[in-house]
Amino acid sequence: MTQAKSIYKQFYQKLILATSLFIIILSFIFYGYTKSTIYEELKESLLSDAELIFKISQNADANSKNFNIITHKGINVDMVTLKHFPEIPYTTFKINDDHFMQILYPFNKDKKQYIKIVKNINSSIQMLTKIFNNILLISFGGLIMVVLYAFTVSKTLLRPIIQITKNLSNMDENYLTQINKKNLPIEFHPLANSINSLTTRIETNIKFKKELFIGVAHELKTPLAVMKLKNEVTLMKDREPQKYKDTLKLTIEQINDMNKMISSILDIGRAEGAQFEKPEEIDLVQYMQRKTNDYRMLSAKKKIVLTFFSNVNHHKVNIQATLLNQIIQNFVQNAIKFTPDDKAIAIRLEKTKKTTTITITDDGSGIDESIDLFAPFKRMGEESGAGLGLFLAKNAADALGAEVSLKNREDGKTGCVATLILNNKTSQKKD
Repeated sequence: MTQAKSIYKQFYQKLILATSLFIIILSFIFYGYTKSTIYEELKESLLSDAELIFKISQNADANSKNFNIITHKGINVDMVTLKHFPEIPYTTFKINDDHFMQILYPFNKDKKQYIKIVKNINSSIQMLTKIFNNILLISFGGLIMVVLYAFTVSKTLLRPIIQITKNLSNMDENYLTQINKKNLPIEFHPLANSINSLTTRIETNIKFKKELFIGVAHELKTPLAVMKLKNEVTLMKDREPQKYKDTLKLTIEQINDMNKMISSILDIGRAEGAQFEKPEEIDLVQYMQRKTNDYRMLSAKKKIVLTFFSNVNHHKVNIQATLLNQIIQNFVQNAIKFTPDDKAIAIRLEKTKKTTTITITDDGSGIDESIDLFAPFKRMGEESGAGLGLFLAKNAADALGAEVSLKNREDGKTGCVATLILNNKTSQKKD
């Protein structure tokens, strides 16, 4: 089993390692540059001395016996005869504890005579040693500061994560709070926004689920109480056969209403199961055309004209078709239910670069926008129904990562517009 790693430990270790390597490399580069600079100055000094000596001795009868010029202390000048001039005119060497640099400068090429200057460079070596020691001392102090800096920065960068983690660990279904972005760095705002959005959705879902359970109990208890009371009253004394028939008819009607309620509840269960359905590729335009043709059978009973428009001919998407069908079917059936006879319903699909919007516009009487119709058991008008259709559509939309809304028309006509907005994902193909 792999042992869990601490992000705090990993971060400060990598920061210390990277910064330490940087300081060490920079120190060696600085020392190497300083050393090469000092050696170059020594070489230029020896070359300058050799050129000066050459000019002074050029008109004199100089030879190896009488050539004993000494410019100043620490520099010895002599003339030597060599069979072969060395490829490297500059050399450094050490005698006991003394360090020297030597230059061979041509004096008389025909006689193969060369000016040899040897300079004591102990002071330069001592300077380099001091510089090296100072660099080591500074690097050691820098490493200590890097360690302290790494711990401080690690804690500073992890503080927002710890804050978010603490808030999340304290949350449960009874205590959901929004993450305060005021004290968070701006880089963590998208994460906080996502968590707050998810928290809001969870809170809404829990609220709706509680309302659903309470509503189910109420909606099922009421018809049971009506049937029980009606049957008890009927059985209190002997009655005409018609009275018994009326009681049985009422019981059957109540049972039918309860069956509708149970079917809606089962649809919610199927919708939650459909969230795990594997997405499939469909042509959304052709899919909506087929659905429109199917719904025309329902709209024809009320002589409602059902039309479909699209701004593209083809639009292939990967989507969970069962969830999509639950949304579209609920919107269209509601539009047909609340649209008077001989009116019209328009279904539109509009694709843009980022989104695909499907709208169902009816000629009904409109809605009360102050009521959250996507909550369970919220009904429009006096039409029969369990009041769970839009709740089911909202859950399906959330599972698809889509948005749904229901608003009154704004074109001066009565009726409402049901809207589904799908995000165009990278998995969608070009039209």
